Amino acid sequence: MTKALKKTLPILLTCFGLVLFTIIAARAGIHPVLQALEKVGIGGFLLIVGYQLCVDVGLGLAWKGSVPQISAIRLTGARLVRDAAGTCLPFSQLGGIAIGVRATLAGRNPVSMDGETLRWPEGVAANLVDITTEVLGQIAFVLLAVLCLVGHDGAARFIWPLSVGMAILSLAIAAFIWTQLRGGNVLQRSAQFLGKHIAAGWSENLIDDTAVFQDRLETLWGRADRIALGAFSHFLCWMAGAGLTCLALSLLGAHASFISAVAIEGVVCGIMSAGFLVPAALGVQEAAYVALGMMFGIDPEIALSLSLLRRGRDLMIGIPVLLYWQFVEVRRLRAQASSAS
Repeated sequence: MTKALKKTLPILLTCFGLVLFTIIAARAGIHPVLQALEKVGIGGFLLIVGYQLCVDVGLGLAWKGSVPQISAIRLTGARLVRDAAGTCLPFSQLGGIAIGVRATLAGRNPVSMDGETLRWPEGVAANLVDITTEVLGQIAFVLLAVLCLVGHDGAARFIWPLSVGMAILSLAIAAFIWTQLRGGNVLQRSAQFLGKHIAAGWSENLIDDTAVFQDRLETLWGRADRIALGAFSHFLCWMAGAGLTCLALSLLGAHASFISAVAIEGVVCGIMSAGFLVPAALGVQEAAYVALGMMFGIDPEIALSLSLLRRGRDLMIGIPVLLYWQFVEVRRLRAQASSAS
């Protein structure tokens, strides 16, 4: 991929999402959407935000389940920053992950529960394990959603693509896990190759850090019970997200059972995973909600309002989180500058 394509691809995908969002909003009609949002009110919207914050705490605890070496407060904060970057900034989910690694190491003197200083090997390893366990929980959740779709008219157009997609994702995550467990030699060779072309001091640090990184990964993956706990906890958080969908639909005046909410949220989750390169899943999320809503007898304007509520909720949480993270980063840089001088 050329440098020009790397720079223009996010812009092109954002434009595509904006066009798709505009088409969906025009077809649904903006006035009914505003009326639907008025049904929620400030109190209802704050209730949704508060519910999501509880889920976010659960996500931090799920991360703690698989990475016990780092405090739950630090992991919850890093998770909030990672999600905020993926939903509020013009980045794909990959950009959010990179920022999440940085947030894991935030603070003047980041230390683990054992009192050791956290550096990039620990930060990257912790994020990789959390992302992996989350995907494992997500696969189980989407497959459960597929089962909830069985018997509904028009469900086949979602069931088969999602089933195939989850099968491919399962193979991909298995390969990803294998790479984390058996990739030490590859990382070492890469570090040694790069070390021949950089300063001697940097070469030693790079090779040493690569070895530390692989050691941290193997330590985390060596506890199968912890990995299983993290994956199951993430699955419960996905289920809690379906509960939030059920609550939001009720506030919008559209009554849906919890099983229907699981189906809607799971399928939307699967579709958004396929469009992970689109920044903030702009347009993709709206199209998924409208299509699933119609299957369950939910008016398009209500389904679009549900998506807008989700975006409003993400902004309400994400913007303050990113502002505070920037404050922490600036304070950290100033401390480093003061110590250097």
